[in-house]
Amino acid sequence: MSENRSEMVTHMTTAAQTEQNPPPRKGRVKQSFVKSMRRQWDLQLLAIPSLILVFIFSYLPMYGILMAFQQYEIGDIPGFSKWVGIKQFAYLFRDPNFPLVMRNTIAISGFKILINFPIPIIFAVMLHELSLLKFRKFMQTVSYLPHFISWVVAATLLFDFFSTDYSGAVNNILMSLGFADAPVAFFGKGQYFWPMAVFSDMWKEMGWGSIIFFAAIASVDLDQYEAACIDGAGRLQRIWHITLAGIRPTIVLLLIFTVGGMLDANFDQIMMLTKQMTNARLREYADVIDTYVYIVGIRSGRYSYAAAAGLFKTVINFFLLLGANYIAGKLGENALF
Repeated sequence: MSENRSEMVTHMTTAAQTEQNPPPRKGRVKQSFVKSMRRQWDLQLLAIPSLILVFIFSYLPMYGILMAFQQYEIGDIPGFSKWVGIKQFAYLFRDPNFPLVMRNTIAISGFKILINFPIPIIFAVMLHELSLLKFRKFMQTVSYLPHFISWVVAATLLFDFFSTDYSGAVNNILMSLGFADAPVAFFGKGQYFWPMAVFSDMWKEMGWGSIIFFAAIASVDLDQYEAACIDGAGRLQRIWHITLAGIRPTIVLLLIFTVGGMLDANFDQIMMLTKQMTNARLREYADVIDTYVYIVGIRSGRYSYAAAAGLFKTVINFFLLLGANYIAGKLGENALF
């Protein structure tokens, strides 16, 4: 009898709580969402221009993918040209220059990932370890400035610094220190182009890329450093076990994004360093997918061929993104999805 009474009391209590606090219904959730949207109407208005720009420049152009499977001619209505299937892709893969273009793209992007990706992390850690606040801010400001210089101006500066004339500062330093007997044509030989592309990208983007890592380091709990000092941990141990461990999720996410854009070899940079691909001595090592699409596809009027090459690059980048995200998830890191 006592057990039955306790069960009845429990049931009545649960029913009373359910009546007082009924579970949320879909209608109520929808109504609350609409109310929150109305309550934040000013914020929604601020977001509308961004949504319009994203739609116009990111989603609307996806309609042009159809051109990769058609024979588009000037004057045709996009999407209504003659359908040719995978004919454009067959031309792309049979082109004898395509393996060279893929080699240059993978090499330049791969070296940038291996060298230029960890450089901002190291730079951010070094700035964090500086005790002089004014000097730290000065170094941050100086390192950010090259990012705001266009590649047109940056390439002109690099041509002057690495010139073979007497005005070239780099060659003058190398010859004065005995590292070279004659001026080195850094932009005159193809085998020098990959190092120059990686170095110039590092010089221009190192400071800007370190901002997000420096912000992530600033969010690390300072009590961990104090506890590590009390336990006798050295500076390198604190950097490895606290600083780098604290920003590891940020590093993993940015690495996933970087790998996902591996076939994007910075079109602006390569076009300017090769003087819009007019330097024939560099083309063997500088021609990447983006410049190939521009020269062979757009400049020659083969728009469907250019669309096919661009779609191929996008698909490969998409699978690289999925692969990097999958590996990060398997390793127990914070993946995108």
